[in-house]
Amino acid sequence: MRHFLSLYDFTKEEILEIIDLGIKIKKEAKVKNYIPYLQNQSLGMLFEKSSTRTRISFEVGIHQLGGQGLFLSSNDLQLGRGEPMKDSARVISRMVDMVMIRTYSQNILDEFAAYSKVPIINGLTDKYHPVQLLADYLTMIEHGKEENQIVAYIGDGNNMTHSWMMLAGKLGFELRVSTPKGYEPLDEIIKDAKMLCEQSGGTITYTNDPKEAVEGVDVITTDTWVSMGQEDEKERRVKDFKGYIVDDALMSRAKQDAIFLHCLPAYRGYEVSDEILERYSDTVFDEAENRLHAQKGLMVWLDEKR
Repeated sequence: MRHFLSLYDFTKEEILEIIDLGIKIKKEAKVKNYIPYLQNQSLGMLFEKSSTRTRISFEVGIHQLGGQGLFLSSNDLQLGRGEPMKDSARVISRMVDMVMIRTYSQNILDEFAAYSKVPIINGLTDKYHPVQLLADYLTMIEHGKEENQIVAYIGDGNNMTHSWMMLAGKLGFELRVSTPKGYEPLDEIIKDAKMLCEQSGGTITYTNDPKEAVEGVDVITTDTWVSMGQEDEKERRVKDFKGYIVDDALMSRAKQDAIFLHCLPAYRGYEVSDEILERYSDTVFDEAENRLHAQKGLMVWLDEKR
């Protein structure tokens, strides 16, 4: 049995297998050929952090695969009243076939997985957002940005940054990370990513100059500067991230056929200009839709590995 807690736990071949399976299932869905790969199976969806894309994509995804999704917020469970995580994991995993957890702490996810009898999927934690990267790379493939690509990540050194670093380290492409001073990725993630790059041939560079990072790249990606739970820091963060908006001036430094990605929700006028989001809306909203298809590929892949 395999869990999907971070990309660090998977080989390049396994990551590409999952994405290829997502592409296959997407093609089937586009002609309304919904094959019940997970017929009569149930997916428990535990949410400590609310979400639009995560809930819809997993709930619709398990339905299209022939199963059923159960939405479970922390307010609905004994988990929200102090029941030990290991006890909740033992109970829930005896009643469902797979569990997706979207929570604040990676430690919560890891503890749940340690006591679970079924595969656990990371729907987002403070440290990683690996399901989003499956969708992002699937989108890159669809838009011809698969081989020898250079990606620039502009913004906060957060869970999305960490996940891009893991993907670059595993697949062996060039990633440039640009954050303001004081917002760099965690040292432990930098160390892990460096080790992975030594094995795969990938490269990751770090700079506080976004103009330097985007020069001649194939893909520019970003994320919100003020994530859920950071609202009280908004005023300071907006000041600290001045110059990190992906706008016409920044995008013009990339290759002429470069694409823009954003995991959404996007706050126009902050991390990305309205003009750029609209100009690259095809790729951004393909990326959003691909959460559905990549995650279906992931669920089927995890089921096959039991």
